[in-house]
Amino acid sequence: MTPAAHQERPSRTELGRCLIASGALRSDWVPTFSAVDRAWFLPDVMWPFLPDEQPGGAGAACSAAVDRRTDPAAWYGHADSDVSIVTQWDDGRHQGLKPGTVPTSSSSQPGVVYQMLGALDAEAGMTVFDAGTGTGETAGLLAHRCGARQVTTCDVDQAVSNAARARLQGHGLHVGAVTADALAGHAEGGPYDRFLCTFGVRAVPAAWLRQVRAGGVIVVPYGTHYSNRDTVVRLTVHPDGTASGPFVAPVEFMKARAHRLRWPDAEEYVTDWPKPSSTHVRPDRLADAAFVLSHAVPHVAHAADSNPDGAPAVWLYSMTDRSWAAVTWPDEHGPGKVYQRGPRRLWDAVEAVCGWWGSQGCPGLERFGLTVTPEGAAPWLDSPGNVLPGW
Repeated sequence: MTPAAHQERPSRTELGRCLIASGALRSDWVPTFSAVDRAWFLPDVMWPFLPDEQPGGAGAACSAAVDRRTDPAAWYGHADSDVSIVTQWDDGRHQGLKPGTVPTSSSSQPGVVYQMLGALDAEAGMTVFDAGTGTGETAGLLAHRCGARQVTTCDVDQAVSNAARARLQGHGLHVGAVTADALAGHAEGGPYDRFLCTFGVRAVPAAWLRQVRAGGVIVVPYGTHYSNRDTVVRLTVHPDGTASGPFVAPVEFMKARAHRLRWPDAEEYVTDWPKPSSTHVRPDRLADAAFVLSHAVPHVAHAADSNPDGAPAVWLYSMTDRSWAAVTWPDEHGPGKVYQRGPRRLWDAVEAVCGWWGSQGCPGLERFGLTVTPEGAAPWLDSPGNVLPGW
C-alpha cells in the first residue's frame, strides 16, 4: 500500500480529531481512517459542497471547481474537510469547470460515511457488498477493515467504475469492482454478511434481501418522494427473507438513477380550483412532522413554496393517481386555505397524521423503524407490529 504520507497533513489530522469528537468516527475505525486517505480517490477537478452560513441560508451550495494542479492547498483543504464533494455532473455529459445541472457522483461527507460504517458493524473476514462505488473510497475503507478480497463494489457508470478501480488497485486495494446496476446487487459474490448502499433509494430491492445471509445487515439511505431527504436505516435480514431495523440518522444522498423523481406536471393535475376549506395546521407543524409525514402519507410528492405575495404555500401530488392538494396561509397567525381534488384527500391525510403524531408525544426519528419484504416496506413506531397510519 502507498506510504501514509497523508498522515503528515495537519488538515487531515484535524479532520480525524473532529470526526472523533462528533462521534462519527468510532475508535475501532481510527486505524482505517489513518491508513486510507480520502484524497487518494478524488479527481484533480472537483466541486465541494460548502455550508451556507448566512442568516436564513438554504443549507449548502456547491462551490466553484477546485483544481489540484493549479491550487493544491485549496484542493487538499477541501479533501480534508467534513463536506461532500461532487465528482460528476449530469451522468457524465457535463464538461468544463462550471457546475452542471444535476450532481450524479460524489465523495460523500466523511462524517456520514463513518457513521454509516459504524452502523454496518463490519468485521475482519466478513463479505461485504458496496452499492455505489463512486470514487472508490468507501470500498477502500471496507477493504482495509474486512480484507480486500472480501469486498465487492458496484457502480452503474462505466467511467466512474473504471476510475475507482484504477485508484483502488493503485493503492493495493484489490476489491472486486463491478460495472452494473447496483439495485440488482451481485449474486455471484453472495451471500454477503454486510450490504452497504451509498445512494438514496425509494424502495429496497428484493434482490438485496436474497443476497444477504440471515442475520446479515443492510445499511441504506432510504426515503420517499415526499422529500429529497433520506434517512439511514439499519436492517437485519431474517430467516424468512424479510428485514427490519431502526432508522439511524437523517442524510441526503444522490438518488439511484431509477429512483429519481420525475416531478409531476401541475397542468395534468389541476384542471379546476374547488371551493377552499380551512386548516389550523401551520407550516411550522409540517416542518416539525416532516419525517413522519414522508413515511405515513405514502406515494406523494411534496413541495413547500410561497405565493407571489409571500404567503407560505404547500403542494401535494399523488404518485398513484391525479389527486392533489394546495394549501396557502395568507395570514401570519390565521388558518390556511385548502384546495384539494381527487379520490385521495391528501390534505385530510396530512392533518390526520399530524394529529396522530401529536397524540404519540411527537416522537423523534430514533423511535421509528422499517420492515422490508420482497413485496415492499412498512414503517413503524417503536416495534414492527405498530405500523404507521396509512400502512
